[in-house]
Amino acid sequence: MTEFTPYASLAGGVLIGLSTVILLLANGRIAGISGIYSRLFETGPLANGKSAWVHGEKGWQLSFVVGIVLAPLLLMAGGFEIEQVFTGDLTLIAIAGALVGFGSVFGSGCTSGHGVCGLSRLSVRSLAATVTFMSVGIAVVFVLRHVVGG
Repeated sequence: MTEFTPYASLAGGVLIGLSTVILLLANGRIAGISGIYSRLFETGPLANGKSAWVHGEKGWQLSFVVGIVLAPLLLMAGGFEIEQVFTGDLTLIAIAGALVGFGSVFGSGCTSGHGVCGLSRLSVRSLAATVTFMSVGIAVVFVLRHVVGG
């Protein structure tokens, strides 16, 4: 069983919420991580014919993704311990990650886009997406832990 960490979880939730509000206020954009990440690799002009790099879209997207990667590294460099324990098969974890990526594209958004930003905007589409991915996630964990025994 994973340890219950209410204060760390609350702090993490507050930081996620704060970052989504800052992005929305600063750029008018929704903090859908998979969408931001995937648009970094899109090529071609924007709808107005300008380059995404020239227009400034790629700059904030790259900064956002780099910040997600650097933040825990900076915390660790400052003496904070970030413990991650993987108890499963790394191949299975990689397959699960690929399926999540496929689901994000198929569902036109990810947990952050739908679950954090969409629900806060009272989006019915985001509610349906969030209920779907949470239900499937709960069912998969139940089957793997209690039926298959993995």
